[in-house]
Amino acid sequence: MSKKIGDLCPKFSLYDQEGELINIEDRIGTKNCVIYFYPKDDTPGCTKEACTFQSNLHSFDDLNCEVFGISTDSVASHKEFANKYQLKFKLLSDPNKAVRNAFGVPGNLFGLIPGRVTYIIDKKGVIRGIYNSQTDPVGHINKSIETLKTLD
Repeated sequence: MSKKIGDLCPKFSLYDQEGELINIEDRIGTKNCVIYFYPKDDTPGCTKEACTFQSNLHSFDDLNCEVFGISTDSVASHKEFANKYQLKFKLLSDPNKAVRNAFGVPGNLFGLIPGRVTYIIDKKGVIRGIYNSQTDPVGHINKSIETLKTLD
């Protein structure tokens, strides 16, 4: 079942592009979080989305928010992608789709392409915004910033 606004963020731990285990519970309570699910490293839409998150990272910092990108790509793929585009936020590897499934992220094109969905989570771990668009990768950043500005 898909998570909705008002639901609690699922608890999870995944490895980032540096091989560090990131436990989302360590972040909740200290910062707002943006967790965005994307289909694949180094593809046109995903690259545009990641680079736009990166170029707006100062805005997320100002809003006391940490950004996490999640796909099924490997840690090594994430490392290469992050290095190629100088991404300074965490890319998390979800190879078995466990976290994607915990959030209930829908697929597109009859489930053939993993969905592109962003969740904005407050410091209490409550989902306060959701943006689902496969074709508007930049909209994910704009919607996230807009929603974060409404939070305490």
